[in-house]
Amino acid sequence: MTAHSPLDRRRLLGTLGALCLSPGWSGAQTPPQTQSQTPPQTPPQTPPRAAGPKSLAVRHFNHFRVGNKNVKRLYLDGEVLWAGTYGGAVRHDPRDGSVRLYDTQAGLLSNGIFHVGHIDLGSGGRRLALGTYGGGLALLMDEAERPSRWRTYNVPEGLGDAFVYDFLQTRDGDLWIATWSGVNRIRASRLDDRRAWGLHTVDSTAGGLPNDWVYGLAEGPDGTLWLATEGGLAAFRDGRWQHWRHADGLGAPYERVRGSLASSVDPASVSQHHARQKAEMGLSEVKDAYNPNYIVSLAVDRVGVVWAGTWGAGLSRFDGRTWRHLTVADGLPGNHVFMLQLDPAGVLWIGTDQGLARMTPAGTGGAAGQDRFDVLTTHDGLYGNAVFSMATGPDGSRWVGSYGGVARLQLQAGG
Repeated sequence: MTAHSPLDRRRLLGTLGALCLSPGWSGAQTPPQTQSQTPPQTPPQTPPRAAGPKSLAVRHFNHFRVGNKNVKRLYLDGEVLWAGTYGGAVRHDPRDGSVRLYDTQAGLLSNGIFHVGHIDLGSGGRRLALGTYGGGLALLMDEAERPSRWRTYNVPEGLGDAFVYDFLQTRDGDLWIATWSGVNRIRASRLDDRRAWGLHTVDSTAGGLPNDWVYGLAEGPDGTLWLATEGGLAAFRDGRWQHWRHADGLGAPYERVRGSLASSVDPASVSQHHARQKAEMGLSEVKDAYNPNYIVSLAVDRVGVVWAGTWGAGLSRFDGRTWRHLTVADGLPGNHVFMLQLDPAGVLWIGTDQGLARMTPAGTGGAAGQDRFDVLTTHDGLYGNAVFSMATGPDGSRWVGSYGGVARLQLQAGG
């Protein structure tokens, strides 16, 4: 694959809607709006959907702003919300309304935040960690200091790339880090032991990893590690790699989504790499924002079913043998699937370019014969219809991140 400079990547990501990271911080540390609002009762006109309710019942909602940038990741540490944005990581405590910004002035090497979570270092404690855009993996060592003290792991420490999209500690204690130059595996999460670091790439796996740009990680109930890449889905189990592309069943065919693609930015129009990829798939004549190999979100449910959100090819379901596709024609609000999350009850939530959907599989919850999607949009309280992140609070509230801000939704009982 063609290597890209950091400037090329910034230019590309600034153009792509799902990965848009607008520079600047207009409204940093703006306090949350705490005024409760009740959504109107008459929904706006929307494209025809499959049978079932068009929206969930929202009791009330409130917003807080993060400026002109996407909220790429939401993470709840108890009741404290962390929001990863291109302007830094925002820590918000809804109990007292406090907001604190962590950026380069607070000790980070980059303001762009793609992932937020905790890493258990054993005797080294449990540390909040950030996957950054060009600044490596940053661990918060002392929050009380001003500026806060961070421990950064970057290319000299063994990181495949300074651009970290995701990280995951598997049940065996290993730490996996998704980068734009492959995926790192750190045995027993020994970050300070260089001998524990390994890097898996297309070359090192003899093509088992289909693409070096790794965007997401998930562990199945049987211990299989699943990887979302720009060139397809990969799986690692017992030292063996497998992958699946559009030709193997990933992503809905173009004919199925033609005419229902709301996003207008085609990655192939701004990147030679993406253009070549579409040419290899025989899609050079497709000028829409459609690439069925491009997985931008990933989840694995309790029974091991893999859910892959694609760039314009809808949501793909894979049970290890058979692929199934869900698109706008099936009731999904949009065909660009930016976010997938399984809530504590195992319910799948789907963030698209046209709203947030809760999925009720066929045969459950009264959805006989077909899957049902209950949809939320700005009409119901979302900050924006392009949904990039979500977290479920201990009180059942749903935090939803879009461009410019976060909505906190209180659903009616049962939602």
